[in-house]
Amino acid sequence: MTAAPTTPVPFNRPFLTGRETAYLQEALQSRSLAGDGPFTRRCHAWLEGYLGARKALLTHSCTAALEMAALLCDLEPGDEVILPSFTFVSTANAIVLRRAVPVFVDIRPDTLNLDENRVEEALTPRTRAVFVVHYAGIAAEMDAFLALGKRHGLRIVEDAAQGVMARYKGKPLGTLGDLGCLSFHETKNLVSGEGGALLVNDDALAQRAEIIREKGTNRAQFFRGQVDKYTWVDIGSSFLPSELVAAMLLAQLEEGAEINASRARAWIAYHTGLADLEASGRLRRPIVPAHVEHNSHLYYVLTASLDERTRLIAHLKARSIQSVFHYVPLHSAPAGRKHGRAVGDLAVTQDTSDRLLRLPMYAGLDDVERVVDAVHAFYA
Repeated sequence: MTAAPTTPVPFNRPFLTGRETAYLQEALQSRSLAGDGPFTRRCHAWLEGYLGARKALLTHSCTAALEMAALLCDLEPGDEVILPSFTFVSTANAIVLRRAVPVFVDIRPDTLNLDENRVEEALTPRTRAVFVVHYAGIAAEMDAFLALGKRHGLRIVEDAAQGVMARYKGKPLGTLGDLGCLSFHETKNLVSGEGGALLVNDDALAQRAEIIREKGTNRAQFFRGQVDKYTWVDIGSSFLPSELVAAMLLAQLEEGAEINASRARAWIAYHTGLADLEASGRLRRPIVPAHVEHNSHLYYVLTASLDERTRLIAHLKARSIQSVFHYVPLHSAPAGRKHGRAVGDLAVTQDTSDRLLRLPMYAGLDDVERVVDAVHAFYA
């Protein structure tokens, strides 16, 4: 009998295009290492050109982009912002840092995105914005959220940390709401170690976004010759990444289509290989609406119970395959209870959190068959 393979299959492995080293060396030799140098400008041009964003601003993280978005929404103490509880803490922290209140609403059972049909009941006179998260690079129902924002005068912010190059009805995620927040963390499709971007889709916010990003100064206008000196004009912080981060990111952006195509091959192989287990009722695969083009950011399954997920993780680990669960609902976390409030019991959120299991996913993954076989062996 052949021994089971022991070479580890990691959950994530950042993909390098081969061009990063040359660009990093070019940045080092230029001695232009601070933010907003030539590599940053090239990244801005790529994001604006490829995605069709009106204005793109690199940030040192998606967390920074979300914090900029909260500032641009003019949140004040006691204001309320609606968001899903099934998301990363940065989405809520950006709100709490403005002393506003995150209002947690349940997610849809199919796409696991914020349930557009539950948002209206959560509105109060203090509601100022909705932070929509595109889970797993699968778009939320943006038409409904945009219509809601228009009816009630609310800002719509897209947390598209997982959605770079994914689309909703043909339009890139991050470009539909007033503001869009992207991530280039090493766990994302396109990586720069850390890093992110704010997409500004409302022209009225563009100039202030530049100012907030530059510590509250009009420095960008000064360098364009629009003012004769720059000074402190608004609140802000240092949200810029260095040129080294931008140099690495440019190499990734230029190969973005190929990177996502490689991930798509792995995603499709998972989806095909696990179809029989879903058909027999053993697990559930991701659901992707027909009008959505996802970016293969992650592949998850929903098990029958928390106990079954725990045993499946252990089963895969024994075969040197790393799998992980995902978010602990924010509304049930200590800080969530302190700073926010939940609308309803968020039953879908809690159930999803208990049963969702993420399988290894990265560009160049060639062990999908081994992972699929291991999952089948568990259910056998």
